Amino acid sequence: MKNKIFQRFGIEKVINASSWVTVLGGNIMPQEVVTAMAEAAPIFLDMVKLNNKAGKLIARITGAEAGLVVNGASAGQVLMVAACMTGNDEAKAAQLPNTKGMKTEIIIQRCHRNRYDGAFLLPGANFNEIGKSSNTSEWEFENAINENTLCISYIYAPFHKHPITLSRVIELAHKYNIPVIVDAAAEIPPSGNLRKFISEGADMVTFSGGKGIKGPQSSGILCGKTDLIDAAKLNSLNYHSHHANIGRPMKVCKEEIIGLMVALELFEKTDHEAQWKFWKEQSMKILNSIKNIEGLQVCLEEYDPNRQGPQIVIYFNHNWRGPSQKVIQMELLEGNPPIHIGYGGYKDEIWITPVTLKPGEEDVVADRLKKALLNNTSK
Repeated sequence: MKNKIFQRFGIEKVINASSWVTVLGGNIMPQEVVTAMAEAAPIFLDMVKLNNKAGKLIARITGAEAGLVVNGASAGQVLMVAACMTGNDEAKAAQLPNTKGMKTEIIIQRCHRNRYDGAFLLPGANFNEIGKSSNTSEWEFENAINENTLCISYIYAPFHKHPITLSRVIELAHKYNIPVIVDAAAEIPPSGNLRKFISEGADMVTFSGGKGIKGPQSSGILCGKTDLIDAAKLNSLNYHSHHANIGRPMKVCKEEIIGLMVALELFEKTDHEAQWKFWKEQSMKILNSIKNIEGLQVCLEEYDPNRQGPQIVIYFNHNWRGPSQKVIQMELLEGNPPIHIGYGGYKDEIWITPVTLKPGEEDVVADRLKKALLNNTSK
């Protein structure tokens, strides 16, 4: 009976050793979350009241003044900008993406640009880029602020540079009454990040609900100052359907809201130290199986902020005579079941993260990875 629905439609299972990426389905929801979503499915209810209950839970867990369930962190990006644009003006919310009479400029560091930041622009905003790809100076923030400045964005993502700390950016921005919005989509773990950015003074923060929190993949968290969260609600379909032009494509169903609420409660009760220890044990099994292969530098990178949890990282030394990174990846993908691993980062490395491995899958990964590495290796 297991996975019968996938057999019915001819869809194959994969082993995900590359973290909770969207293209592989995010994370696996605990059974309690799945059960809660099923219980919510056959019921009609007042979505505003449900959202308000969820918002209070988010506020408590994040330490923010208020919260809102959104359709993933990307929707959180959109609604943060829309909130800064419209405030609690219903006419402006109905007007978007026509931004006439509104501020539209988001200050962003060049070193924070990434392939997801386009969501900030959907309400009709534009970027004012400052700094270089590797560095930003404090004076550039103050120089960039003008009468059209809407907000300052601060983005956390793997291998991003942060030449100026978030707390310092907030200090500079608040000097001119400019809000700071934070994209922290994949910044959990560590669990402390749920409260960290708010405690540093960020005006709004968005997280993915379907990664480290283990909620529905298309759910997300938005938390922050009450007036700005109220403005985000104004632009969100579940609150004001006759105003929310920008929020209409970002409906969050009752099942996702309930699922995320249960996931947050479970996350709060989780023994995160024990979870980390288990991930490390899985990692060490893989490391020990390949650590003596000539030409490789195999590391456990445990507390690197650019890595999601403890990761096995394989660097290829100058004396490596085995298959290329691409060949290794393809061999793993063409096996049964396909195994997805990560690649890139500091160098031309490949990496394996256990945060999405089910118990026992580390043994399959270790065996298949070793075979792929030794394939065609010079004797």
